[in-house]
Amino acid sequence: MKTLQRTLALLLSLSMLSLSFGQAHAAIVTNNQVIDQLQVTSDKQTLLQTIRRADVEQQLLGMGVSVEHVEARVNMMTQEEIAQLNQQIEDLPAGGDILGVLLIIFIVFVITDAVGATDIFPFIKPVN
Repeated sequence: MKTLQRTLALLLSLSMLSLSFGQAHAAIVTNNQVIDQLQVTSDKQTLLQTIRRADVEQQLLGMGVSVEHVEARVNMMTQEEIAQLNQQIEDLPAGGDILGVLLIIFIVFVITDAVGATDIFPFIKPVN
């Protein structure tokens, strides 16, 4: 009986020891890193909320672009691109010149199609 208990104890100890290797990594996270990550999330959510507005969706559909394609592209954008697009949207007059927002989004998509990052518009051939 004692041999069985010792064997079981040894097996449990080894399994717990093997589970502890490589599982947790501790590092110091600075306030700036936390703030930057929150800003990235906030900027992306702001842009996605703008795109999901009914009037914006209608304009995008009128241009032949689905909202899903736009959301997928926004999710692939860098923080700098998102911040720049949000800044351009904020610079628009109060009440919003929705056509300006859509034109900016359209230009971004044309450029990304031209460099081959996306394939939204079939009439744009990527540069090799």
